[in-house]
Amino acid sequence: MDSIRRALVRGAAGGLAGMALAGTGAARAQGGAAPAVVRLGVAQPAIGNPPGFYGSSISIAHAKGWIEEEFAKDGATRVEWYFFKGAGPAVNEALTTKQLDFAFQGDLPAIVARSAGLKTKLILATGIRSNIYLATPPDSPIRTVADLRGKRVAIFKGTNSQLPINRLLEAHGLAEKDIRALNLDTASGKAALASKDIDALFGGLDLITLREKGTAKIVYSSKGDSPVFTRQSHVLGTEAFIDRYPRTTQRLVDAIVRTARWASDDRHRDEVFRIWARTGFPLPVWQEDYDGEPLRVRFNPQFDPFLVARYQDAVEQARKFRLTRGTFAVDPWIDRRFLDAALKAQGLQNYWPVYQADGRILGA
Repeated sequence: MDSIRRALVRGAAGGLAGMALAGTGAARAQGGAAPAVVRLGVAQPAIGNPPGFYGSSISIAHAKGWIEEEFAKDGATRVEWYFFKGAGPAVNEALTTKQLDFAFQGDLPAIVARSAGLKTKLILATGIRSNIYLATPPDSPIRTVADLRGKRVAIFKGTNSQLPINRLLEAHGLAEKDIRALNLDTASGKAALASKDIDALFGGLDLITLREKGTAKIVYSSKGDSPVFTRQSHVLGTEAFIDRYPRTTQRLVDAIVRTARWASDDRHRDEVFRIWARTGFPLPVWQEDYDGEPLRVRFNPQFDPFLVARYQDAVEQARKFRLTRGTFAVDPWIDRRFLDAALKAQGLQNYWPVYQADGRILGA
């Protein structure tokens, strides 16, 4: 969070190593109607050949080239993708220094940046209700979350897994101060677990691959547990870009919503998983993580009452756990114009279920 505040003071100063972004500013519009480029940031590293990412409708759109197809219709705007090993915090730095226009990231890093003054708008949800897992070495005596007391536990802090992990610890009578929490990114955490430099590691479904290799065991999964222990993600844009280029924003949302509709169809289930399997996680891993869950639950682009409540709870929890210094109302942060227009134009107003704040489906 301090790095975000420093970046906000610097304004447009600074840059991203290895990125040749000069001359690609979104403020350069062609004829005043469209930007020359749309710069999309992803809070994940690109993996595989061809490089890709996973777990969301926008990852499918990237793999299929459907966003590029949308903007190729008139040739006025090109699309550039940037991937961040440093996840949400690194994306925040790029947004703050005006080197991105839109980003796919999780709830916590976006909340931290918003609390620090970064002017963004949430425009659609994607990659919601993603599970968290807890892994230990195969011979570990740890059997439950409660057994983590006093143990060396790796957490990738600042990402959208931190809050559900904190909620999970609290539900088992623990807080971060009760464990020896280490801030490690995904790759470092897995390496530390393999060498037994840590006792346990929180992560995503990539931990299933460690279990399959025999180098770890899974002692907890949020699958089947309360959705408050799952991770939420979204696509957001900078207010400056959205205000200047509403039509471009609409076209981006249109493309992602079309993708979400395609990916939500369970007839495409195996193809969705095969696309994601290119990123290094085998097909059975995806089948296990999504087992028994309709795709349209995870690909739902709507900020329905349940998801708004989850984000508002995340705002309050971030303050409670001293990750931010204040709170704010989530609903005004969401710009529903573009999603509503896309749903109407594509006849999808009633396609995805609407969950109420208590988790029940509207009308069920």
